[in-house]
Amino acid sequence: MEIPLDRLPLDSVERHARLRDYFCDKDAHALAGAGSWTLDLHWSADPARYVDPRLAEGLAWWGEGVSYETMFSAQRRHGKLLRCLYDSWTLASWSRWLAKRGSYGAAPVILHVDDHRDFGSPRLELTDSGWCDMISGRPFVLSDPQSVEAAIVSGAVGMGSFMTPFLHHIPGSEIRHLCQPPKTTGSHTQVLQMKTDLDDLLTSQGRRPAIEQHIADEDTHGSRYLVTRDLDEWLHEIEDRSMLLHVDMDYFNNRYDGDSDWASNEARLDPPFDTILQKIDALTKALTGRDLVRRIDDIVIAYSPGFFPAEFWKEADARLVAGLGLT
Repeated sequence: MEIPLDRLPLDSVERHARLRDYFCDKDAHALAGAGSWTLDLHWSADPARYVDPRLAEGLAWWGEGVSYETMFSAQRRHGKLLRCLYDSWTLASWSRWLAKRGSYGAAPVILHVDDHRDFGSPRLELTDSGWCDMISGRPFVLSDPQSVEAAIVSGAVGMGSFMTPFLHHIPGSEIRHLCQPPKTTGSHTQVLQMKTDLDDLLTSQGRRPAIEQHIADEDTHGSRYLVTRDLDEWLHEIEDRSMLLHVDMDYFNNRYDGDSDWASNEARLDPPFDTILQKIDALTKALTGRDLVRRIDDIVIAYSPGFFPAEFWKEADARLVAGLGLT
């Protein structure tokens, strides 16, 4: 992959920061040539890249020979439950749900349990024939699971941007986001409007899907987005519509937040393990008590290396899956 020289800083530190910000989950290196940079992208094998000093414990529990450079692809399905390490695979699971239904009818309610919104702009370009993966050059069609999976592998769709293509495809979806302090201290509702932003690295005029958040009022149309810390409000008046449940385990503890300087963040979400289990029990009780698990079409649990501490994966998984009645 080549880009003009003027699209990256000449300073190596600034260039590294620019590439890390743009490609997010993958490592990118740029080699200067005659009039252009040649970009090399790969999934890192460096343990330090993933912040968590005990990550190897989690990978050992997962098994299947998964390593630092292959954990991006780790996933296993049991019925309507998909477990994965990277929550970008949530979009692939939703794509399979769409393909299986043929037509989705009424827009679904997305029950989003996460310490992040995941409304970032993926590296997809709007062309005359539809969306295109800007890294591989392949078509991206949300109702085609293979194309979605390929975009996750290429890095075009990442952990912080998997929600955006889905909302562009079904803009009437309602998102109910359960989040803990310090990132959420109260409850509020917004309207999400779909837009495109100009890309500033791989193309000169390419447009990428993006989301704009607005204060909710009667004159604003778009996807409704509720963020709350309150379980009752999160599940209040759930209508008889299709529901998709996404649980990022960093909702329960986001000690690292993907930040190598995590120890200096005094406001980090880092409760003890007994509190994590209490929160898991509260979540599963809220869902099973309303008989919602049976009605949810698709469930994804992501363990988020470098966010949710790996030493908790095994016991937290057992508690959550049993609580949902999915063992």
